[in-house]
Amino acid sequence: MTLWPAIAAVAAINVLFKAAGPTTLGGRELPRPVLRVIAMLAPALLAALIVVEVAGPRWDGFDWTVTAGLGGALGARLLRAPELPAILCGVAVTAALRLAF
Repeated sequence: MTLWPAIAAVAAINVLFKAAGPTTLGGRELPRPVLRVIAMLAPALLAALIVVEVAGPRWDGFDWTVTAGLGGALGARLLRAPELPAILCGVAVTAALRLAF
């Protein structure tokens, strides 16, 4: 029974955090160094999420077939394939390697 109050509390805190930025900064512009850091946060977070997903949360669940699939998707993107076919290429490489080994 404590799950729903916890979910409600997390949702309320999330709303407060999202409202805090515009409320405190108002219509002021951020300095350029801050804008550069903010622009780099999303790619860094995405890279970290990919590493954790591939290597496992404690770096003990490393799966080389997933790494090969990422390489296949990367290769397809370097050959200028659209995103969806590149992802499907990565999935196909991973599945083929898992079937073979």
